[in-house]
Amino acid sequence: MHSISLLINGKAVAAANGATFTRQNPLDGSVATTAPAATVADAIAAADAAGQAFTAWAAMGPGERRGLLLKAAQALEAKAQAFTEAMAQETGASAIWAGFNVHLAAGMLQEAAALTTQIAGEVIPSNVPGSLAMAVRQPAGVVLGIAPWNAPVILAVRAISTALACGNTVILKGSELCPRTHSLIIEALQEAGFPAGVVNYITNAPADAGAVVEAMVAHPAVRRVNFTGSTKVGKIIAQTCAKYLKPVVLELGGKAPLVILDDADIDAAVDAAAFGSFMNSGQICMSTERIIVDEKIADEFVQKLTAKVRNLPLGDPRQGPVVLGSVVDMNTVQRCNDLIDDALAKGAKLLCGGKAENTLVPATLLDHVTPEMRIYRDESFGPVKGIVRVSGVQAAIDCANDNEYGLAAAVFGRDSGRAFEVAKRIESGICHVNGPTVHDEAQMPFGGVKGSGYGRFGGKAGIDAFTELRWITLQTTPRHYPF
Repeated sequence: MHSISLLINGKAVAAANGATFTRQNPLDGSVATTAPAATVADAIAAADAAGQAFTAWAAMGPGERRGLLLKAAQALEAKAQAFTEAMAQETGASAIWAGFNVHLAAGMLQEAAALTTQIAGEVIPSNVPGSLAMAVRQPAGVVLGIAPWNAPVILAVRAISTALACGNTVILKGSELCPRTHSLIIEALQEAGFPAGVVNYITNAPADAGAVVEAMVAHPAVRRVNFTGSTKVGKIIAQTCAKYLKPVVLELGGKAPLVILDDADIDAAVDAAAFGSFMNSGQICMSTERIIVDEKIADEFVQKLTAKVRNLPLGDPRQGPVVLGSVVDMNTVQRCNDLIDDALAKGAKLLCGGKAENTLVPATLLDHVTPEMRIYRDESFGPVKGIVRVSGVQAAIDCANDNEYGLAAAVFGRDSGRAFEVAKRIESGICHVNGPTVHDEAQMPFGGVKGSGYGRFGGKAGIDAFTELRWITLQTTPRHYPF
């Protein structure tokens, strides 16, 4: 069991009232972490500290900010074993997933470091003689990043790294389900030497989340908010930000379709389907949620995918290497079990896996899924996946778009031109041709449409999100006025 602290103005502190909460291991209920249950006063203190640190940090040269971000990347990678242990204890994640998280998050810090000299504007021709008109990007202020538990290192680093590169100060609100994992990121940033107040860390008990978040959103120094999590909570965050006129980037739920056309390389599609469906037990916003396969090749594809998936190792990640570890809680187990019961009652065929009694949920495939079944539309966010058989390209596109979400998608087909045209017609912020739905790179614009949110993280899209675009003019000659 580990105890952690808040970080406010460079100091590790307890909650103002001394309150704490615990996070239990999902498999055996043992206490993994004891964390401070921050109060509204703590949240305001963190925003105050970030606001006071902003002026000096924004004025710092890009080279110095770049150096600190690069040091943070190294410090983060040095904590790989600690992240692996913390994720296994708090969320039941496998070592494979933890290692991937650390590797990509370090790359995000490196990419943010590279962005410090790319925060550029432009000179715009003016109709006023002698007017030098410029569009200038400047740091926005304090950025509040709210990170989830499922890809905890990647998504928490993404919430703050580009914001820091742009000259903003930050507050990271850690997840109640993985407070130690998120605190390790803060430790890495502190070890890199970020000045006091530039990075602040808040954890709160689940019951206090609404009040703590609203206190920070309402704070006048906070100028940007970003949230990654469920669509349900994202709507609440959006309403809170609208109340205070704070711009927000929302990356929310997904029901990623994997479309397999009749000319697809079946073996390649099988590999992508297994990886995209069951990495981190399907608890990724980009996870393949619906496998849409042309009926001409469906039998062969289903046979090969079932053979591969049935042998995926499942177990307690604290005891040794596995592909599927524990899911995050019993609510996930109940949701997955209910989806299985509903699908089987309405005519689906169970290919492998099945219902679970604890958080070790096996990789489960359901064939002949139809729109009447809940799993056709509802996000499982677990290792239970439906296969939908369709006839022809148009039916595949219609099926892919028949959903409220629009984050990630993928299309497989040997005729790359045809597959690309299908990709263009899928309603999603991200689509990969002949690749898995689960794919992330630090420099890419990441985000969704429809119920999956709005705004983009990553690369130059992140610069747009975390800076103010200002119009500034310099009059270089006498100006004529009509009176």
